[in-house]
Amino acid sequence: MIGSASSDPATLVGSKAIVRRISVVTPNLNLGRYLRATIESVLGNLSTGDEYFIIDGGSTDSSVELIRSYGSRLTGWVSEPDKGYADALAKGFARATGDILCWINAGDLLLPGALDAARRALTDSDVEMIFGDDLYVDEEGQVIFFSRGYVKDLHSAMLYGGWTPLQDACFWRRDFYERVGGINPRLKYAADFDLFLRMALHGKCQYVPLTFSAFRRHAGQKSISGSDAYQNERVNLRRAVLDQQLPGSQLEKSLRRLWHGAAIRWRVHVSQRLWRRPDLVGQPVEKLRCCQYWPMEAGSG
Repeated sequence: MIGSASSDPATLVGSKAIVRRISVVTPNLNLGRYLRATIESVLGNLSTGDEYFIIDGGSTDSSVELIRSYGSRLTGWVSEPDKGYADALAKGFARATGDILCWINAGDLLLPGALDAARRALTDSDVEMIFGDDLYVDEEGQVIFFSRGYVKDLHSAMLYGGWTPLQDACFWRRDFYERVGGINPRLKYAADFDLFLRMALHGKCQYVPLTFSAFRRHAGQKSISGSDAYQNERVNLRRAVLDQQLPGSQLEKSLRRLWHGAAIRWRVHVSQRLWRRPDLVGQPVEKLRCCQYWPMEAGSG
């Protein structure tokens, strides 16, 4: 397995409070084909005291039968109609008691060692939210490309550039989540952007150069950053913050949007070519683990 193992979280003592327990939530609706791999990736990451909740939206495929078969290994699960994935996440996080929260969508994967790495990062500092890198994989679990989640200024990249951190590679403190108001269950598409924007505006967020997870490309995905519905919801969220909460003239705000928008476009179309890991393409994701894959030398061996 590629990458170096993480340290034992039980030995970690941070500069402030000890942070140990992690709660993971998976929302699901009719993705039974990919759900087993997601569940196994999370269960393989859990340490004593960690929690795992699956919130199913009333699936009609094999999902409920599969979830039930894992029932004794889950902290909790429910299958009932909901108002969308954000509503499902709100239900899951309301049940969570861990010090650190995250979610992994059905079909996506946590790489081995991911939770311990996140635990260490949020224990050894006063950072309240971390975001990192991920891998894109196809329906069969083969790596399509490496995706680096680095931005220097998350606040500006999100507010003025419309950028969203890689959701499956984000982790945050539960008290911080509660302080910013939690996930908005009424949003249908851009609930991740909304939550992370509020975190970027009101707390200490930091990029961590580790690849925590794998995002699976498959038919029927709800929240895809290129979709019109996602884009429209995201634009409205940004406009509300810019118009109501931030000082400065409309000209100043427009100039900032132009500058950071151009920077994000450059990042997407140019810098990702510089951060390629062609040696990972086509590899089975199960052979990879959470570690630093950029620069290339860091994830080799």
